[in-house]
Amino acid sequence: MRHVTLRSSATSFFLAGVMACAVSHAQAQSAVDLDHLTAAQAASDLCAGKYKSADLVAAVIARAKARPELNAFITLDEAGAMKAARAYDAAHTRRASCKPLGGVPIAIKDNIEVAGLPASAGTPALKNYVPSDDAPVVAKLRAAGAIIVGKTNMHELAFGVTGYNTGFKTGAEFGVRNAYDTTKIAGGSSSGNGAAIAAHIIPAAIGTDTGGSVRIPCAFNGCMSLRPTVGRYSQAGVAPISHTRDTPGPMAGSMADVALLDRIIAGGGRIDAASLKGVRLGLVAATTANLDDDTKAAFGAAIDKLKAAGVTVVDVDMPKLSELNGQVAFPVALYEAYDDMVAYLKRGPKISIEELAKGISSPDVKGTYDGLVIPRKLPGPIIRSSMRNPPMTRRSRPRVRRCNSSIARPSRTTISTRSYSRRCPRWPSPPTPTPAAWRIS
Repeated sequence: MRHVTLRSSATSFFLAGVMACAVSHAQAQSAVDLDHLTAAQAASDLCAGKYKSADLVAAVIARAKARPELNAFITLDEAGAMKAARAYDAAHTRRASCKPLGGVPIAIKDNIEVAGLPASAGTPALKNYVPSDDAPVVAKLRAAGAIIVGKTNMHELAFGVTGYNTGFKTGAEFGVRNAYDTTKIAGGSSSGNGAAIAAHIIPAAIGTDTGGSVRIPCAFNGCMSLRPTVGRYSQAGVAPISHTRDTPGPMAGSMADVALLDRIIAGGGRIDAASLKGVRLGLVAATTANLDDDTKAAFGAAIDKLKAAGVTVVDVDMPKLSELNGQVAFPVALYEAYDDMVAYLKRGPKISIEELAKGISSPDVKGTYDGLVIPRKLPGPIIRSSMRNPPMTRRSRPRVRRCNSSIARPSRTTISTRSYSRRCPRWPSPPTPTPAAWRIS
């Protein structure tokens, strides 16, 4: 009887310890304020020992799982991220050892390679490709102490600006959703980053930009981003569209975090604020046409702040700017898309570009690949939105042009996915995915 009593006491003591640890862990998670946390503040807090990286990462994972309707993530690496966070906590013993992103969770767009995680580039055709090495931009983040929590969703193969991807989803409906209104798109192609940052799931992320793909999602979701000059960041380990135009780019909830990520990836010290007195800023009126009143007011307020800081704003008339851009921007990307992708597939996934095209899920990207990339055709001037529409026949051209105009120049900052489909009735309904077509763990 005495032996049983001792065992019961030991068991009670053990269970009490487990419960105390669980309560302590939950309290630590609740102490992390994700709604107002920047990457720089998280690094400072972790360095000061205010909470542990494991608690911060656990809070990020929990919030990501709580927002499946956003379709923000393709792969959520809970086990790997928690292991890395605990390793950081174990190694972090004194303030002098702190790194710029020590213990801070970061997300990576799924067309950028992360060792040990699938790099699908948002297409089911590459869902089983798992690289063994980090892309150089990821390696630099890890060297700075960052914890990679997962790979984010995107417009398939980065060929689009909406994030409406029919290949991967975690919610009930397809398409990465706007963090503030899930009936609207998140923008693209770095869609999951924009949604995850705006939903305060993650403080910062790395995307890619060929023609607006880090800037558009942040414009739609209210985050910050930078498209660096091509060559500032390495293109290695990134599924390409165009080597002339592709670049990774940082995305975050604050410009201070964007600057921090840029310093880590590109090198260099902290940049002091420059005087704006004497700076002349050209403003092309056509680029601000059709703005909503609230957007126009915010833009005007920003211009007023620049003027107050000493900037001289000069109205510039460039009537052919859009036309000239249209003649080179997308045609250059399409011209390089075939050869650049063939080289990437040969180095990494080891499939042919024809196999890649066959596995594309989203109708718009499928049309672009089958109609333009694979046959190596360049669009005529009429195709201003080829990234988002199937190849056109003579009969369908007027109808598609009207569809393009309603998308390329929306009356609102975000576009409803329902109205988007209604304006483009030629697109078939999204197919029902198979469980193997998406992954979140």
